[in-house]
Amino acid sequence: MNPKIRILLVDDHAIVRQGLRLLLDGQPDMEVLGEAGDGEQAMQLLTQMQPNVVLMDLAMPGMNGMEATRQIKRSWPAVQVIGLTVHDNDEYLFQMIIAGASGYVLKGADPAELLEALRATQRGEIFLHQPLTTKLVRDYLRRVRLGEALDAYHVLSDRELQVLRLIGEGHTAREIADVLTITVSTVQTHRAHIMDKLDLRKRSELINYALRHQLVGPCD
Repeated sequence: MNPKIRILLVDDHAIVRQGLRLLLDGQPDMEVLGEAGDGEQAMQLLTQMQPNVVLMDLAMPGMNGMEATRQIKRSWPAVQVIGLTVHDNDEYLFQMIIAGASGYVLKGADPAELLEALRATQRGEIFLHQPLTTKLVRDYLRRVRLGEALDAYHVLSDRELQVLRLIGEGHTAREIADVLTITVSTVQTHRAHIMDKLDLRKRSELINYALRHQLVGPCD
């Protein structure tokens, strides 16, 4: 007999977690090890419980599902993550796949689809909600026709893109803080997140990246 799929539920709504637990614990090949209400708590429980799969909500206070997925895949690459969200949005899909997720299921989907997603990811497969798969293919073909390419900067937030553009223009952290009306420490935090997401290590690499991808220009 194959070992059970060990699952960690991550969602900031307790009633959603309760419903998911009832569904999943009723499956002979699945076991819910624990629940987390946000990304930070999920990271703590991962070390203790060592699940196979994390069922991850995207929109949560504190560390959201996107950032939590990136950290999980960096620290526990063997753990599979499935995004579970209300967002029927191809941009969220792109960002989650880039972050390392192995699946993306809508909360309004049939329960059977979620169960299949869990089993598919356990087998090492990618599982996407079918309408979103169609969108993904169509968007890819459109980008190919237009000569565009999906690049890593798609994982950056709007604010992080603003900071990256200003860094590319040669502004200091103090100057960026003044332009965006934020603190220097916030600028430094954004810069650290940008470097982490783009796998860059030096300020010069950030500048070169912004120039190479033609991101330099007026701040929105």
